[in-house]
Amino acid sequence: MPTATALYTPQVLTLATSLAQWPWDAALPLLGEARSSTCGSKVAVGLQLAGNGAIERIGLRVHACAIGQASAAIFAAAALGLTLPALAESEQALSRWLGGDAPMPEWPGLSQIAAARNYPARHGAILLGWKAALAALPSASVPR
Repeated sequence: MPTATALYTPQVLTLATSLAQWPWDAALPLLGEARSSTCGSKVAVGLQLAGNGAIERIGLRVHACAIGQASAAIFAAAALGLTLPALAESEQALSRWLGGDAPMPEWPGLSQIAAARNYPARHGAILLGWKAALAALPSASVPR
């Protein structure tokens, strides 16, 4: 099994500290939260959608390990402009990759936390940004 040193790289720690770019704003119209049952990490996401249904603003509140924090930052950095179906599709692709059933999804920055795939206890934390965003969206708008 890889060492913890290989998991918590300088890139992961830098990502974890970049969350201030997406400050929490409880006034955003769509709010959702997700919690990892394996580690207790939590991410809350606030969203505002454009008229075409694409994400135009994101706010985050993250209480997670460094991997969960880094993953939330990776999520937020590339989620702007996504539509709801694209967001759901990317979450499913990420889940399949973590489960070993698919190649790494094409999501900018994901390679920086790729080593965490070898740590099943971190998979829940990796998915939190996507799951919280999907929880924020009206269920009728998200394909399941």
